[in-house]
Amino acid sequence: MKKRLLSSILCAAVVSSMLMGCGGTSQETPASGTTDTETTDTGEEPQAADSGTTSDGGAELALVTDLGTIDDKSFNQGSWEGLKKYGDENSISYKYYQPQEGTTSSYVETIGLAIEGGAKLVVCPGFLFEEPIYIVQDEYPDVTFILIDGEPHNADNSDRKTNTNVLPILFQEDQAGFLAGYAAVKEGYTNLGFMGGMAVPAVIRYGYGYIQGAEAAAKEMNVPVTLTYHYTGNFDATPEAKAMAASWYKNGTEVIFGCGGAVGNSVMAAAEEAGAKVIGVDVDQSSESETVITSAVKLLSNSVYDGVKSYYDGSFKGGATAVLTVENNGLGLSMESSKFETFTQEDYDAVYAKLAGGEFTINNSIEDGTTKDLTLEKVTVSFVE
Repeated sequence: MKKRLLSSILCAAVVSSMLMGCGGTSQETPASGTTDTETTDTGEEPQAADSGTTSDGGAELALVTDLGTIDDKSFNQGSWEGLKKYGDENSISYKYYQPQEGTTSSYVETIGLAIEGGAKLVVCPGFLFEEPIYIVQDEYPDVTFILIDGEPHNADNSDRKTNTNVLPILFQEDQAGFLAGYAAVKEGYTNLGFMGGMAVPAVIRYGYGYIQGAEAAAKEMNVPVTLTYHYTGNFDATPEAKAMAASWYKNGTEVIFGCGGAVGNSVMAAAEEAGAKVIGVDVDQSSESETVITSAVKLLSNSVYDGVKSYYDGSFKGGATAVLTVENNGLGLSMESSKFETFTQEDYDAVYAKLAGGEFTINNSIEDGTTKDLTLEKVTVSFVE
């Protein structure tokens, strides 16, 4: 069967179409003598972790994480894997850096530390880097930056600009959310939940797509669907998020799309106790919990890998945003690790093709994130403040 998202040949084609000439990838072969070590807090300075670095401790390629770690099963890890893979395959030194605080000044300081260490290209994963990249693109015009899931802007968002040394990469999350909602209803679930983190555009798009995918499947099956919807206001695993998810499961919710970093871990913990199900987000989270039936995934690793490759092969197209969609196979569901019993690979391929071909349209207007602007016939949404 056709494994649409997880074929390495297909993955290479995904970002090559967006990055103007980036080629395929090969299997990762760890470089000899390199290790991945966690950072330790030694005071106020940003922390760096050596992995594949040069003898003097510098590195040509750098990843600056947000406050998460490179094993967060999300943006940091996916981006790090792509950077590390390219470095290992091409014997180029690499290192990751962790800021001490989740502030613009701390991110800028940490990016500066990476550049002082010799970084020629710096990868920054997540929307929290939008303002820092806006600043450093001018401060370091000879350094190349890849910004994942964001576009540079100033503090109050009154000015947005992308210099030619910056490549922002965005994803059409509403399409991946659509596939998740569609698959859940086709699998037979009619009482759904969506628990997002902060109501930022990417999270809202996931949620809107999820609702509309469920609506499309419910129309085809002529069944009513209920969907409970909430933003926690942060991306943390908290007792409050777990308690809310547990109450939803107790009241009949069958599967929750946990969409907000570590918020998903709270949902998984509640699902494990309730014997219920979860849909993961951003990366394949099936290894996190047996409750994860599938994940709405972005090709984070491959987008970084091909972005770095474009820098070295001379095809880097900074100054404009690359958007990965189902039309260029940039996102979808993790079908190879799914635990579906009814929804098949053939079903997935069919709905994917229809979505890519424009047979389904998604309202991705995200003015306030309340879902009130969605026109629904079969899905009843209960928005929880």
